Amino acid sequence: MPADPTPAHRFRKFATVVGLCAAVGVMTTAVSYSVTLYRLFCQATGAYGTTERAASNDTAQSARTVTVSFNTDVAPGMPWRFVPVQNSVTVHLGQEALVFFEAENLSDHAIVGHATFNVTPDRVGLYFKKIQCFCFTEERLGPHQKVEMPVDFFVDPRMESDVDAKVVHDITLSYTFFESRQPEGAQDLARFANRPPDPVAGHTLFATVCSACHAPDHNKVGPMLDGVMGRRAGSVPGYPYSTALAQAGITWDADTLDKWLAGPQHFIPGAEMPFSLPDAVRRRDVIAYLATLKPTHTAGQATPPDNPHPG
Repeated sequence: MPADPTPAHRFRKFATVVGLCAAVGVMTTAVSYSVTLYRLFCQATGAYGTTERAASNDTAQSARTVTVSFNTDVAPGMPWRFVPVQNSVTVHLGQEALVFFEAENLSDHAIVGHATFNVTPDRVGLYFKKIQCFCFTEERLGPHQKVEMPVDFFVDPRMESDVDAKVVHDITLSYTFFESRQPEGAQDLARFANRPPDPVAGHTLFATVCSACHAPDHNKVGPMLDGVMGRRAGSVPGYPYSTALAQAGITWDADTLDKWLAGPQHFIPGAEMPFSLPDAVRRRDVIAYLATLKPTHTAGQATPPDNPHPG
């Protein structure tokens, strides 16, 4: 008959069993949370073009610019239409930019979606910072509902110090919407459709799409915009307006500015401004921002245009 195991032998057997159980537990946990852990790794390192989240933008703006293009898709079988409102924007490194994406539920029932995202080239993922994005949460869209969703971002100027990333001049931000596997607690995308005009968002939009030609306090390619609300069209001293705009006989208010931004040549035939904002949500925000610009120049104090161009 074999002798009873010694206490030391029994302890070693017990320790072996405990160790095996712990290893199985660790492996089970790793498998269960592998997607979450992988996502956290990518977000921390920018691997595979994963962007980073930022609470705000406190970086200094660089003279260097990059062009950011937008790409969208939906998973097979998901009955959504999902497109960027703008195809691309050109921004300075460190400049906060606000862009919009449009989603429409083509089905007869509410659907909760979750967006995955990345940027290319992969090496700039570490420097692409999102302040606000619909991709951070599960999102519910009602039957046949259509909304525009904002993405607030900037490209970190530290990209210039990265030998691999500093040669990049074109970035593509891509999204794919999947039907969510965790629909509980999803936010309703209707919050974007029902919000009032936002002058803060309008300020960011102005800097993104309007500031190349306009400034609040001096003439550039276009006339200065301080005090534009309530001002007669074509009346900034020293600016070479087109005849059509100078003789339009209109006063700028929320309604006339909305029509002008929607289509300058359609609103005032013969006007020469080449840019329009066909998106109503963006127009409302920009107009809300313009309403905050109070007059800072009296007649005769307006500076000459940087680059005269009638419009």
